[in-house]
Amino acid sequence: MHRHEPPVVRGEDDRGVPGMRCTSCHQDHNLELAKVSGALVWHLAPIEMAWAGKSPHAICEQMKDPARNRHRTLAEIVEHNAHDKLVAWGWNPGHGREPAPGTQEQLGRIVQAWVETGAECPPEVAR
Repeated sequence: MHRHEPPVVRGEDDRGVPGMRCTSCHQDHNLELAKVSGALVWHLAPIEMAWAGKSPHAICEQMKDPARNRHRTLAEIVEHNAHDKLVAWGWNPGHGREPAPGTQEQLGRIVQAWVETGAECPPEVAR
């Protein structure tokens, strides 16, 4: 991860603050010349959904917890991962960024299989 430049404030709706909204720079597509990432409805994930520094077990539990996943059911999590336009940005991240492995379609199938087999979380491993 890297520090966002210019420094920004998340804001109440995770889309910046008046005078410095995310869409002031981030458009509905990547801006290659300016090296600015973009996608439809660009915004930060809510802070309670952050994964940085968390173990796979903690991320898994968070994904299943409605209080920390925007009150989504497991079926809605499958749909979100398989079809959300902002999730899709991970496979087209723009200038100098490494795309997520595989495809969004594959991610959707993997998450669907995880749900169909019980949505078990990996064991917590001491770090």
